[in-house]
Amino acid sequence: MKAVICKAWDKPEALSFEEVPDLVAGDGEVVIAVKACGVNFADALMVQGLYQVKPPLPFTPGCEVAGDILAIGDNVNAAFKVGQRVATIVDYGAFAEQVCVPAAALMPLPDTISYKEAAAFAIAYGTAEVALAHRGHMQAGETVLIHGASGGVGL
Repeated sequence: MKAVICKAWDKPEALSFEEVPDLVAGDGEVVIAVKACGVNFADALMVQGLYQVKPPLPFTPGCEVAGDILAIGDNVNAAFKVGQRVATIVDYGAFAEQVCVPAAALMPLPDTISYKEAAAFAIAYGTAEVALAHRGHMQAGETVLIHGASGGVGL
């Protein structure tokens, strides 16, 4: 499979696109055939070594992913099936043709949501939720001015 690889803490332009071995689902894990992945500010920080998560080098960046279950490991809930549409958040690894994740982290993806929409939703939504509810303590009836409403968090 092909994957984006970060070999050293550097600007995103230093990332490489390489052939790497296919993934194997371990106990309680599934391998997802990636159809779409979100690109976030955290990803750019991570590859520069400026984010709170610092994976061991080399690694594949990317936190949001949507796709189809390609393989299922042992001890995975029988509700999940090969070919099923799913989305999830990972610490890193989404910028590849496959990603291996704990099955417990999967969200079934209904046909009414595209892979692109699903892969761009969780981080932006979570960031906005934390900003408004947990940091800003917004209450019903209050007004907020949104700067940068052209991006995922602003939307």
